[in-house]
Amino acid sequence: MAVEQPLRTPAPHPGDQTRIHDIGYRNYDGPRLGRAYARRSLYSQSLRGAYGLGRSVKSKVLPMLLFVVMCVPAAIMVAVAVATKAKDLPVDYTRYAIIMQAVISLYVASQAPQAVSRDLRFKTVPLYFSRPIETADYVRAKYAALASALFILTAAPLLVLYVGALLAKLDFADQTKGFAEGLVSVALLSLLFAGIGLVIAAVTPRRGFGIAAVIAVLIISYGAVSTLQAIADAQNNTGVIPWIGLFSPITLIDGVQSAFLGATSAAPGAAELGTGVGVVHVLAVAGLIAAAYGLLLRRYKKVGL
Repeated sequence: MAVEQPLRTPAPHPGDQTRIHDIGYRNYDGPRLGRAYARRSLYSQSLRGAYGLGRSVKSKVLPMLLFVVMCVPAAIMVAVAVATKAKDLPVDYTRYAIIMQAVISLYVASQAPQAVSRDLRFKTVPLYFSRPIETADYVRAKYAALASALFILTAAPLLVLYVGALLAKLDFADQTKGFAEGLVSVALLSLLFAGIGLVIAAVTPRRGFGIAAVIAVLIISYGAVSTLQAIADAQNNTGVIPWIGLFSPITLIDGVQSAFLGATSAAPGAAELGTGVGVVHVLAVAGLIAAAYGLLLRRYKKVGL
């Protein structure tokens, strides 16, 4: 008579490490911070990144160096004014950014591609949009971050000049007025340069191409416009000098502040701009800022799709 044998479970193979773990999945019941928080986080991280904060030491060198280069001439001017007991600063507040435009352009050329080209190159933009954030949120955060970084870069030396002027016991009312006019000027400059830099950088994921293109638009255009203005001045055709200034970002800012902020134009043979010419410059600056924002929105509507 056959005896039924009990079923045996085969022993596990020595190399079999399969395990089943209960890791306790639970629904998230905490606060949902939403789009506003995501937008603020992207803004703060982009602003920190514009100065290399939170990144490698190598990433900090260039932006910090350019920041120092922007502030050192202002500190020297203040020291000279205090030592010589001058009755005014060597340079007007509204003129300082025009003099240092090459440094500002280099900063934009280095940081605009860092702000957007890396996201395009490594295809991380769709990851942003997988969160509760939309195209407009991304564009606003990046635009505001670079504009804020530029404002810090350009306003810091003006603050050095202002504090130095007060230490030199220059007229408080005049210095405060000049300082306020200078802040308005660099705020417009920051918005304009940030928009132009981001639009150019967003065209290509290659950071090197973005840097070269931004330099070409900001620095080469200024050189070409300045040359044409000098030729017009040499030929005593001063009437066209303000109109030529419409074709370069830095001369646009120079025209606006010359017309409405009491500044002396840096253009050759400069004279005070009339109200009509000044209005055209203001409209051109506002139009370029709005166009830059619109182009960025259009660019990022198709990214990652």
